[in-house]
This record gives sequence, C-alpha cells and structure tokens, in this order.
Amino acid sequence: MGRQDTPNSGAGRNRSPRAAGQKTAPGKTASRAGRKPTPAVYRRRRLFAGVALLLVLGLIAGGIATLTSLLGGAQQASSAQDSSQDPSTQGDGTAQAGPTASASPSGTPSASPSCDQKLVTVKATTNKTSYAADEKPVLSLTVTNGGKLPCKVNIGTSQMDFLVTSGSDRVFSSADCQAASTDLVKTIAPGKSETANFPWPRNRSVQGCEKVPDGAVAGSGYYVFIAKLGAKVSPPTVFQLS
Repeated sequence: MGRQDTPNSGAGRNRSPRAAGQKTAPGKTASRAGRKPTPAVYRRRRLFAGVALLLVLGLIAGGIATLTSLLGGAQQASSAQDSSQDPSTQGDGTAQAGPTASASPSGTPSASPSCDQKLVTVKATTNKTSYAADEKPVLSLTVTNGGKLPCKVNIGTSQMDFLVTSGSDRVFSSADCQAASTDLVKTIAPGKSETANFPWPRNRSVQGCEKVPDGAVAGSGYYVFIAKLGAKVSPPTVFQLS
C-alpha cells in the first residue's frame, strides 16, 4: 500500500515548538514577579517619597502662612474701622449715655487781656508860653495810652480838672463851677492820644463856686498849669501872663 502519513504524526511535529514556547513564557513571568527589588530601586523609591513629603509639607506651611496673613489683615481693617467710628455711639448709631469730651475747657472762660492803666499818662500843655494882656490861654489836657493793648479811658468832664496856680495861690479850677459833669468812655489804641482843650478867660474861681469879688482876674506874672484826669496828675507846665 505504500507509506501513509497520519494526521497525528504531522500535528505532533508542528505543535512541538509552539507548545514549548507557551510553557516557558509563564515560567519567566513568575520568576520576574518573585524577584526582590534591588537596593538602587529602594533608594529611588525613598528619594521620591522624601521629595513628595517635602512638597506636601511646603504646601501646608504656605497655606497656613497665607491664612494667617488674611486673618491679620482682616483684624487690622476691623480695628481701623472701629477707631474711625465715634466712641460715644453704638453700632446702630445711637449715642451712648455718659461723659463726652469737650473741645472747650471746662469752667469759666478766662477774661480777655486788659490794658495796664499805669501806662495811661496825662500831659498838660498850653498853646503858647507867653500871653499878651488881651489873649486867653488855651489849656490842653492830653491822655496817652503808652501800652501795647487798647485801653478804655473815661475822658468825660466828670474826670477832668484844669488847675491853675501861682506859687501857693490856687487861682483857678475848672471843677469849681462846672455846669455839667458827664462821663465819656473812649477806647484809646496803643500809642494813641485824646486831647481836650479849655479856653481860660483868666478869671479866678473858688471851691464850691462861691462868688468872687468883681474884677478878680489873674494879673500879670508866671502861672502853673496842672491837668488832672481822675487820679492821674500831669507834670506842671509854666506859662506867663502879661
């Protein structure tokens, strides 16, 4: 009949290489899975784990710092807002009871500075130093504020006196027979003056305005004029009558 090839013999020849390959592949995988990592692999793993831990710690620290900064800024803003509000009011704007600060000091306000009356002076002058028989001397009373502040001064006739003497002889006083006695208060600026003039008819007068003998007039000679304003008395001024 000749040689016949059986299917089994051909199949056996063709499967031998593939069967061997299929059996050895799982063996290699099992050997690799069972092998322990090398020390280099352990070092790389530890290094990676350390770097990751440092990154995590850095992120945590940065978040805490940011949160602290935000909380501090919010607290400062709240404090600034509280300080800008009126301490005497509540949150709803209602004024609280209790003492409040005042812009003006308590107690009676101090009086405005007053001038020094000692610096107010009185001066007596005449329009001439010598008069003819038919001339009437003009007597002048000048009050001057020698201070640095304005002064209120009473320069009325109630305070004035034009006094004329000759030695021990009291010849004339404008206060003896004064028709009206009035007050006149004026404010005199620093360094300024007020002047009052009195034409003297060369007559005599007596205190109390008693009658003097007819024809009693001041004769020729030297006379002294003194101006008075209240308690202030001027230096004497001498003049001559012919």
